[in-house]
Amino acid sequence: MPRPIRAEINLRALKHNLHRVAALAGDAQLWAVIKANAYGHGIENVLPALGSASGLALLDFDEAVRARESGWTRPILLLEGFFHPADLKLIERYQLTTAVHSEWQLNALETYRPAVPFPVYLKINTGMNRLGFPVEQALRICQLAQRSKAIGDITLMSHFSRADEKEGVSEPEAAIRHIADETGLPLCIANSAATLWHHETRNGWVRPGIILYGASPSGVFNDISNLGVQPVMSLKSEVIAVQPLRPGSSVGYGGRYIATGEERIGIVACGYADGYPRQAASGTPVSINGRLTQTRGTVSMDMIAIDLTAFPQAGIGTGVELWGEHLPVDTVAGHAGTIGYELLSAVTPRVPRIIVD
Repeated sequence: MPRPIRAEINLRALKHNLHRVAALAGDAQLWAVIKANAYGHGIENVLPALGSASGLALLDFDEAVRARESGWTRPILLLEGFFHPADLKLIERYQLTTAVHSEWQLNALETYRPAVPFPVYLKINTGMNRLGFPVEQALRICQLAQRSKAIGDITLMSHFSRADEKEGVSEPEAAIRHIADETGLPLCIANSAATLWHHETRNGWVRPGIILYGASPSGVFNDISNLGVQPVMSLKSEVIAVQPLRPGSSVGYGGRYIATGEERIGIVACGYADGYPRQAASGTPVSINGRLTQTRGTVSMDMIAIDLTAFPQAGIGTGVELWGEHLPVDTVAGHAGTIGYELLSAVTPRVPRIIVD
């Protein structure tokens, strides 16, 4: 029998979340973001549930090719654009839309001269200070792109650094909207947080990511608890051993958890080599049949210890949910000092993804 850990991927939940976000987006078309191997869920796994999306947004050519070879025929957007001029052959071959954030990319497009002009997303830096043309250069860049025979449809894009805050998009949204008004170009500026909480950013296209998978863009589950979205991944395993602890006994590396009374400890087949965060504090919640208990001690490479004292019926073979349907991944992430994005995308390849619908 295989090791019992698995990540169950609920396609019904993904379809549901897509429809919920599309309803919030109104008339805007929707890029479903599937970067980082669909946030750890598996690109090939999630595509059957994304049929109502207008397009896919991702990072690299490998992901784009996988989507095309899996039968996706609608637009695909390269969120970071291309990395070398030679990449333009693949963009043309697979009919991709590319972000353009640097002048060298404009020059490469002009030199390449495709048979059919490329659709591009001009990325404007409105304060994130990662990728993008400075706001003060944006009008000149737009004019260059509009004159280029290598470029077809142009959309303006940006990325908000504080879209999970109430006033976090006001200034950058105003800056890029001014550019759109001056150039007549459409906008795509709403990520998950902006799509949910800043209706003025939705425009012609939105590009939700983490919210499609049932996790919060703010990292706080209560921020999305009223939206009706559902977790898509449930990380599950089983108890593989039970250890009785006496008062003063410890468990795990470093003996960092010491029992204060008589306790039953369950050893679960899951560890940091599976993607469960090693930094998760002792006391991080886990779920047994919808009831919460807690981890005990340090997370090991392949195992964690959990408290079974209040579960006398639990033993070897008892199922455990590390996050998912009964326990939001954002809650677990909070105990590890991180966010749900990281936990979902960090589930390692050795954990089988099991499709449920």
